[in-house]
Amino acid sequence: MLFVFSCNKTDSNSISKIAKKESIISSTDSSNKTNPKVTFVELGSVSCIPCKMMQPVMEAIEEEFGNQIEVVFHDVWKDPEPGRKYGIKLIPTQIFLDSNEVEFFRHEGFFPKENIEKLLVEKGLKILKQVEIKK
Repeated sequence: MLFVFSCNKTDSNSISKIAKKESIISSTDSSNKTNPKVTFVELGSVSCIPCKMMQPVMEAIEEEFGNQIEVVFHDVWKDPEPGRKYGIKLIPTQIFLDSNEVEFFRHEGFFPKENIEKLLVEKGLKILKQVEIKK
């Protein structure tokens, strides 16, 4: 059973940045990345308000940590399989995998950039470039 946290599913034809990003970062072609130390999996929807709030956070984290991290977004309303695979209960859910693809941290709901940075630095990653999220 999947619970949706503060999200209204809409039939909007607009394509947000996060939808475009999904098609780019969910690609199996990882030739442009070195082996990342961490994979950040975001399970959400392009129509969910807290999920939309995560989009600039994901972009900033990807830019700040460079090739140390791979950010992957799955829209579980379009394709529920990743949600089942990870056993999520609500969206958005963030799952962090180590270089062996073993989950080391999970969070449900909006996850502030500062908290993600702290988690990743504790895991041994280095912030290469500080990125501010425009409000």
